[in-house]
Amino acid sequence: MNAETDALTAELNSLVPPALPMNRRGFLVTALGAGFALAVQPVAAQTAITTDSTGLTAGEIQVPTADGNMPAYRAQPAQGSNFPVILVVQEIFGVHEYIKDTCRRLARLGYQAIAPELYARQGDPRQYSEIPEILSKVVSKVPDSQVMTDLDATVAWAQANGGDTQRLGITGFCWGGRITWLYAAHNPKVKAGVAWYGRLTNPVNDMTPRHPLDVADKLNGPVLGLYGGQDAGIPNDTVEKMQAALAQSDNPSSKASAIHLYPDAPHAFHADYRPSYRKEPAEDGWKRMQDWFRKHGVA
Repeated sequence: MNAETDALTAELNSLVPPALPMNRRGFLVTALGAGFALAVQPVAAQTAITTDSTGLTAGEIQVPTADGNMPAYRAQPAQGSNFPVILVVQEIFGVHEYIKDTCRRLARLGYQAIAPELYARQGDPRQYSEIPEILSKVVSKVPDSQVMTDLDATVAWAQANGGDTQRLGITGFCWGGRITWLYAAHNPKVKAGVAWYGRLTNPVNDMTPRHPLDVADKLNGPVLGLYGGQDAGIPNDTVEKMQAALAQSDNPSSKASAIHLYPDAPHAFHADYRPSYRKEPAEDGWKRMQDWFRKHGVA
């Protein structure tokens, strides 16, 4: 366990309530908690960005799925409708305050941004104080197939509630970065994606039968990958393999995709509430993300 992980799991706080009991239709989590996940305490308050909801419609929603309602966080401008839609996919820590704030930042740019709690059937990662616990007790039990259909359900909710899903984008961080690549290959409606340091390859299993490198030539919309050269969990050679696979593809969306590597950045360099935060690449990546969505019709 490295120093960053030690810092993230150093102490607990009382911001996040325990998971709610499973409802009759299979969900362990039926509502979003408040604050930051326990495993990321203490939060680096001097750098954590807080975006208020003035001028926005922001808060929890319930997204209908085949198994019942899934909690999600939605933010959009308070006035108007027909907003371009961006799906925001969580880190391993679930939809905690950082992900909610990211939605509000996107809403201030004119988007309807929605972050569904994609672990809702398996458990609440916000209640665990140790990262290995989150991985073993929650994340490892979440099948990619479930994630894809839950994101489809979120798109359907957006379409019925003021979103323009003809202008659909997706962005995600860490675990959500990997999902961004996969969903861009899954849904033909995706115009563009931005994947922040998502793992590109790994051994496969029944839960995760494919990884981004396996779908590099199947993207429906171009994806921009933002990666750190000092990311110990995502070796640079896997980034190079992904770049080569995209460049060699005959698929126009794959060929139009790109990866930008920040040589001195670690994993989670955008996470402004963690010691891994790096201001310059985080701000540059945010600008690149905005430009990417505009360029590819998500604006």
